[in-house]
Amino acid sequence: MAAIRTAVVGAGRMGAIHAKVYHDLPDSHLVAVVDSDQAKAKALADKYGCPFYSDVSQVVDQVDAVTLATPTISHLDLAEVFLRRRIPVLVEKPLAANVSEGKRIVALAHRYDTVAAVGHSERCNPVVQAMRHLAIEPLFIEALRVSPFPFRSMDIGVVLDVMIHDIDIVLSLAASPLRRVEAVGVAVIGSEEDICNARLVFANGCVANLTASRLALKTERRLRVFTRQAYLSVDYLKKTGVVINADANHDMLEWIRQHRQAGDLDPAKVSWPDLVRIEPLQIEDKEPVRLEQEAFLRAVRDRSLSPQVTAEEGLAALTCAQKIIDRIKRHTWDLGKKVFT
Repeated sequence: MAAIRTAVVGAGRMGAIHAKVYHDLPDSHLVAVVDSDQAKAKALADKYGCPFYSDVSQVVDQVDAVTLATPTISHLDLAEVFLRRRIPVLVEKPLAANVSEGKRIVALAHRYDTVAAVGHSERCNPVVQAMRHLAIEPLFIEALRVSPFPFRSMDIGVVLDVMIHDIDIVLSLAASPLRRVEAVGVAVIGSEEDICNARLVFANGCVANLTASRLALKTERRLRVFTRQAYLSVDYLKKTGVVINADANHDMLEWIRQHRQAGDLDPAKVSWPDLVRIEPLQIEDKEPVRLEQEAFLRAVRDRSLSPQVTAEEGLAALTCAQKIIDRIKRHTWDLGKKVFT
């Protein structure tokens, strides 16, 4: 079976990652790198032994699938070029610059019956994959994603740049319609928010609290999930996690009840590891972008399969992100008459 002819549009940081994966995958033949900056395109193309171009019109007749790793504002225009020719696209997150444009991409994919995926690669993070195998039903989710300022993606705020990862994961875990959004945020470096905290309430009662910042002193990416069955805590960066199961040790519970009734319960004598079952999360160390691209190419070959994150799911994350941004803009800070001197 012939390899799928692939191309990457965008020769920046994410474009370089996608080009490497496409070059390495046995089911992919990287045929081109495209970027309006010809020097960048040439440098990346030379690295993987393929041609480079400055305009997507030069590759539409050469490719079977393409990844768009360009600034968000360009996603709709570029996606439309390929989807109209029934060429599957994987669009780096977020799907589009706004909900209206995201809906347009979804509509084009439906109209031309073509695969459209979104590069929410954190969904492919090994810790997220491991969590999904547990088939959990979350009651409360807490996400923290902070880092020093990256001096990139200046065209969007922290919600679309950073929090969008956790929005996508939370929506997939909650698996319920979003009912209410509250959010606060602050713009410090530019005109868009650099810090945000959002609270999402779902129809099934699940509540999620998300915090994102690109002005932190260090990088942290953590997720905690409380369910009826267990408590999970994961670290995306370290690719580690722990599961504390709620199936309590009945002998220990009875011992606690007896001593409480007797009035001589000493918490220091309670063996908490014996009260609950603590286990490390079983995690396979796989490259997220590789998993993402493998699923995308499988969906290109077999339309009965789906990519890791569909355009519809990407639109749902974008819609939620826009609601958060709208709430930030509507929030009034009561700082008094005198703010700074």
